[in-house]
Amino acid sequence: MANIPLSPDAAGSAGPKKSAGGKKLRVGFIGCGFIADVHMRHYKGFDDVQVVAGCDIRKERRDLYEKEHGLPMYEKWEDLFKNHELDLIDVCTPNYAHCEPALAAFKHGCHAFVEKPLAMNATEGQKMLDAAKKAGKKLTIAFQHRFEPATQMIKRAVDAGSLGNVMVAKVHAMRRRGIPNWGVFGQKKMQGGGPMIDIGVHVIEMCHYAMGCPKPVAASGKIWTYMGNKPSNVVSMWPNWDHKTYTVEDYAIGQIRFDNGAVMQLEAMFAGHIPPEMEGMKFELLGDKGSATKSPAGLYYDKDGTMVNATPHFLEKDKIWDIKMRNVVDTCLYGEENKAPGEHGLMVQKIIDGVYESAQSGKEVKIK
Repeated sequence: MANIPLSPDAAGSAGPKKSAGGKKLRVGFIGCGFIADVHMRHYKGFDDVQVVAGCDIRKERRDLYEKEHGLPMYEKWEDLFKNHELDLIDVCTPNYAHCEPALAAFKHGCHAFVEKPLAMNATEGQKMLDAAKKAGKKLTIAFQHRFEPATQMIKRAVDAGSLGNVMVAKVHAMRRRGIPNWGVFGQKKMQGGGPMIDIGVHVIEMCHYAMGCPKPVAASGKIWTYMGNKPSNVVSMWPNWDHKTYTVEDYAIGQIRFDNGAVMQLEAMFAGHIPPEMEGMKFELLGDKGSATKSPAGLYYDKDGTMVNATPHFLEKDKIWDIKMRNVVDTCLYGEENKAPGEHGLMVQKIIDGVYESAQSGKEVKIK
């Protein structure tokens, strides 16, 4: 993503954590695009983290990070490990290059923090988890949206039993005309898919987390491509995407069955003729005692013979990036609970894989 500048200053406002005897978490980066810069600036807000070095195959990114962050930069990750003592590898590469850097991290005795999705597919994801377990290291997935205040509200309601048994979840990640015009988002061989794996993954993870992370057992799905592979003269926020290399879907729908009897209905869209109210990222849960919506945040149930709609009087300020970055530091440096473990990433990956496999086969598929 060489055409995207570094992010604005966004140092983590969550502040420093307790001291680990003066030890700092030494972080190295593999992949230094836009998202790596966001991660890096949050780390620099923590006094128990030291960003050590990075690597990227693109010379322009290496030059930029040397200038902006004063870091030693390498073209090959082998040189990163050879020249520095590291505790954590932050993997910010395109989807096709998530697995190998994580495996290299575990081989060299490091933890791994991987941007979403976990990998190109569940097979790769399982390899990553197995390697982490063998090395005795942590694998954390960069799922920030589970930390949104409204998602946390719904999670608390589910855990308290206020919704009863969650029967149905509905997931929406929809754009009217939002095909990325940078990077490799339109290339299936590099990304694994289109909106389902790129933006759908965000809402799937937060909804699945709020449900209590049930095990997916079966999937059915359908995908369509009708805009992205054609030139367009329609005015939009990201015009002139590379339609010639576009090999992913514009729109995907799916249904997932879980081992507890719940069902998730999901849809994700890069481009389609939809009204404004259908756009955005949101989810709903329907239980036998109540239901919940994330956007707008609300709980719906019966009380004292009355159907009640409850909206929160107060939700904490949205600090999902601070919490996301603090979670990986606390997990790796202090051994605290990992709130976004690789195991959750693998289940979400299996959901996405199931939709794509079903769309290809034309029938429901089992998820193992």
